[in-house]
Amino acid sequence: MKRALIIEDNENNLELISFILKANGYTSLSAINGQDGVEAALRELPDFILLDIQLPDIPGTEVLRQLRAQSETASIPIIAVTSYAMAGDRERLLAAGCDGYIEKPIDPVLVMKQIEKILKEF
Repeated sequence: MKRALIIEDNENNLELISFILKANGYTSLSAINGQDGVEAALRELPDFILLDIQLPDIPGTEVLRQLRAQSETASIPIIAVTSYAMAGDRERLLAAGCDGYIEKPIDPVLVMKQIEKILKEF
């Protein structure tokens, strides 16, 4: 069973994503800020990470940079889950090292299809 790490500070989004993953046969771990997310990723080595870009302590882009810099987590697929939806944001996050990009608000019907499509590349 694949394990996801969800790094998300919004409790409603965290619960929704966790529920969707569980309903589709995945297990999930969670972290509510960037530092906890980095530590959890290094400790748990999940199969993939869903990363909010706007976190309360450090930006998601810094979490991404730290995870890509560690040999243990460098190859873990990281999917940005963000409300950043301005022109160029998707491309900027993919260029920074994200493997996928999902816009908020999360569409419960489509989000698993989006996640599985991104993960098929790994």
